[in-house]
Amino acid sequence: MATDPAARTVLLLPSPLLPDSVHDGLRDALDHRGLGASVAPAGLDAGQGALDLVRRWARLVGPGTVLVAHSNAGYLAPLVRAAGGATAPVVFMDAALPPAAGSCALAPAPFRAWLGELADAEGQLPPWTRWWPRSDLDEVLPADLFAAVDAQCPRLSLDYVDTVVTVPPGWVERPNAYIAFGDTYADERAVAVRHDWPVADLAGSHLAFVTEPAVVATAIASLVERLGA
Repeated sequence: MATDPAARTVLLLPSPLLPDSVHDGLRDALDHRGLGASVAPAGLDAGQGALDLVRRWARLVGPGTVLVAHSNAGYLAPLVRAAGGATAPVVFMDAALPPAAGSCALAPAPFRAWLGELADAEGQLPPWTRWWPRSDLDEVLPADLFAAVDAQCPRLSLDYVDTVVTVPPGWVERPNAYIAFGDTYADERAVAVRHDWPVADLAGSHLAFVTEPAVVATAIASLVERLGA
């Protein structure tokens, strides 16, 4: 049975590579569309990792919750749903996907090798905003937004991306949807199509929800309706 629309809430699962605050605009835009939204805290203390996020986020899942996972948080969303003891729909927002079954690390091997070159002698990665030359991020984070995001960007260790997660059985058959910003995650979008998930396509950068929160919120609301959540 579909959830009463008035009871729906959206829990935004952020990539821990970005400050939680970058989701504030999307949260407000979802609120405006009647989907009460909150941002799951993604800050990590020393010694904490991805599985700490899973446990923390699972405690926030309740009846009527819709999970919206961005980027690297896509690996964790099926675990959060399972640990939360709910059948929460998941909208993957320009996000990585774990395999349909089995285990995976939080960075594919070629990407992990590149990250190893970025890390310092203690295995700490630079802030995400410093992974590429500033000019490469012009279309992702306009100049008027870059400084604020850069100042708040956390630093993660390689231990985080080396975490191996085991997915819940049958997670791909649960209520899932995918929203793609451009073709960065074309392979993941193809997986969504193959499994007959509702899919939405928006032209934009990986952080389109920062620059166009109202447009992205409308797309999420439409996917939630299509899921019958």
